[in-house]
Amino acid sequence: MDAEIFYVLVGAVIVAAIARWRGWPAPLLVTVVALAASFLPFMPEMTIDGHVLLNLVLPPLLYSAALDVSFVGFKRSLPQIRRLGIWLVLLTAAAAGLVAWLIFPALTLPGALLLGAIVAPPDAVSAAAIGRKLGLPRRVMTVLSGESLINDATSLTLYRVFAATIIGGAAITVWDGIWQFILAVVIGVVIGLVFGILLHQLRMRVADPVVIGTFGLLVPFGAYAIAEHLGGSGVLAVVAMGLYVGYNAPRTDYTTRQQEAPLWLSADLLLESFVFAYIGLQFRRVLNDLGDESVEHILWLSAAVLLVVLVVRPLFIYPAHAWASFQDRRRLARWDRTVASGAFDARRQKSKRWGSYSAEELRTHIVRERMAGLQLTWKDNAVISWAGMRGVVTLATALAAADIAELPTGPSHAIVIVAFIVTVGTLLLQGLTLPLLIRRLGVASDVDHEADERALASVRARSREAGKAFLTGKREEWAAKYGPEQVAMFDAFANRMTRVEADTDHAQETEEAAARPSAEDMVALSRGWLQVRREVLLEERDAGNLDDEVMRELITAMDAEELALDTRGAMRLPGRA
Repeated sequence: MDAEIFYVLVGAVIVAAIARWRGWPAPLLVTVVALAASFLPFMPEMTIDGHVLLNLVLPPLLYSAALDVSFVGFKRSLPQIRRLGIWLVLLTAAAAGLVAWLIFPALTLPGALLLGAIVAPPDAVSAAAIGRKLGLPRRVMTVLSGESLINDATSLTLYRVFAATIIGGAAITVWDGIWQFILAVVIGVVIGLVFGILLHQLRMRVADPVVIGTFGLLVPFGAYAIAEHLGGSGVLAVVAMGLYVGYNAPRTDYTTRQQEAPLWLSADLLLESFVFAYIGLQFRRVLNDLGDESVEHILWLSAAVLLVVLVVRPLFIYPAHAWASFQDRRRLARWDRTVASGAFDARRQKSKRWGSYSAEELRTHIVRERMAGLQLTWKDNAVISWAGMRGVVTLATALAAADIAELPTGPSHAIVIVAFIVTVGTLLLQGLTLPLLIRRLGVASDVDHEADERALASVRARSREAGKAFLTGKREEWAAKYGPEQVAMFDAFANRMTRVEADTDHAQETEEAAARPSAEDMVALSRGWLQVRREVLLEERDAGNLDDEVMRELITAMDAEELALDTRGAMRLPGRA
């Protein structure tokens, strides 16, 4: 089996590489090729325990996704993410479970609800890959990515509740389920933050990027396992840790960032390729599990559950968005009445936080930060409604459910078959048509680019001012240390850094000076200049004026500058000034 897994991994990565080269969605192509390959006579039947699949694949994928999520955007979109990641999962599980119970009573109500919990959470890997390639607006990508980070926690908590009901034979009340969910959330988030803080402190204190990268690969498994062992949500533990580490990543050494970026890209490609190949290769096993007398019944059950998960999503998203928008407009109208009545001026005099802002500036801030229902258009919601592809969590939990001894063989096989058909059906049906929907609706736009250009212009202006202030302070230190005759070198450097034309004559005069500063001094000055610019970016990001993605691009450019400094320094002869 070890050799078989290796061959599957190699084949899946090759197919994914071809898809990336051609610009196709890699998860879909890998799934289709694996489906076809499952009929080859020499292809072995792969069987992996569902719990093992979850424990080995889910933590690194979730952690890597959380590292890339904009924490500022996640916080702004939290109302939408919470609706999709919690309430939509609960509604989908209930609707799919009830339909399954009516069609296939042998499942029993707890077994049918267990099936509903299994098929409820979408996997946004495919949607995110398609969205990035087609240029979906950042507000849509944030919602899809954020939903995928928390919906697994909801579905796995439901799975545990209904599995415990089946195993124990006694019904668990609604309050028991709510308590288990609250406990899972609290324990998971606390464990994740503890691991995140510890890992961040390690990243700040250890200068070896290889060691840090290795710890980064291991820690998600530890956070997931410990949270699950203590009764919490391993998913939320990994997500909380990833969000914390990703938010603070710009504060670590640049070598750590340069080491871990390609490391996680490679890990994602390997794991995602294996997961979707494994999904496709299960097709022959699913066919073998179909008994002749139950084929029609189970296929009808699978089609009905697939239809439910496709229909429930838009039926929930549009009314929920309309209600949220209505509430947001009421809050905005209340704010406008407060300003019109003069109460705002009275509050501003007493508030330190409001004192420096005008009423219009605060209104803009409230719309941007708090009015979540006003951010998405009906076209955005159409894309989000159709981006409900299922993935590894659905299939892995179905395989884990098949191992529950209290489930009879018939219902156990039915759960695996339905989960497989729903997963593959959504991947192919929605995944293949989602690009067409995005293009037809024209959701991809240049709004983000225009906003980014405005933010970049603002942050660059502030960065220049901060850099000038830094250089002004250093100029006095430089003159005191090396004498007035070396100030010309400093001025040439400062002009070059601030993109002002340097005085060539002064630079030549400096080169001919007898006592000039060492290369280490120049490198230290350059590092200080870069650090000041980084701090400006972090302040703008923390204030909500700069998106994480834009900030990361600028940080990456600065990292390249610092790498060039180190490279030039390493090439100097030992002992040379």
